[in-house]
Amino acid sequence: MKYLIDLHTHSVAGGHAYSTVKENMEAAYTRGLRIYGLSEHAPAMPGGPHEFFFGNLKVLPKEYQDMRVLAGVEANIMDMEGTLDLSEKRLKLLDYCIASLHLSCVKPGSAAENTNSLIKAMQNPYVCVIGHPDDSRYPLEYERLVEAAKRYHVLLEVNNSSMNPLNARQNAAENIPKYLQLCREYQAPILLGTDAHYCDAVGVFDEADEILRQVNFPPELIVNLKPERLWEYLPNASCEA
Repeated sequence: MKYLIDLHTHSVAGGHAYSTVKENMEAAYTRGLRIYGLSEHAPAMPGGPHEFFFGNLKVLPKEYQDMRVLAGVEANIMDMEGTLDLSEKRLKLLDYCIASLHLSCVKPGSAAENTNSLIKAMQNPYVCVIGHPDDSRYPLEYERLVEAAKRYHVLLEVNNSSMNPLNARQNAAENIPKYLQLCREYQAPILLGTDAHYCDAVGVFDEADEILRQVNFPPELIVNLKPERLWEYLPNASCEA
């Protein structure tokens, strides 16, 4: 399948990625993406940029060649109440927000507590995507999570990077099919993200695609295949360049 969107990418600005924004955009365009998004880690991530960085993303072009460019953030969930590490003042200036759990920012709780934190984050009007809900270090109650994603109109991510054997996240290959099956049952759309930290990974969804094929996931629930559907989930972003 031809995936046309990658919103989960990182640049040198994040402190632990290795390509520039321009290199990422060039890679995205070369791979035929129609929408590319930069989602740098928010300030609580060690090495992450100051919040001023997100206020100045307006300088990015809205288009690269004929590919749409979106300015986003991967915000860190800071507690079991779903608190994010970027202010509403900054979030409202961005096209989208991915909210994720990271060990450097919040200690794992029980499956119920971790799930509650993600559901509370979903209730933030600026959160459009829940990043990599696939890590056994943060056990989750997947049916509750999927039901909430459907209710709050938030996309659950299938993270290509999570299935890299060098990735620190645990058991993604076992966990992702669990919530994909529930997404099918609840008719909850998903979004694939590369979580690219180097330009060669931008727009490359080989591992995610393999899992989708294994579980025979319905294409109509994959937003990356229909860019026009993305705007339903990004209230801050305009579909006009």
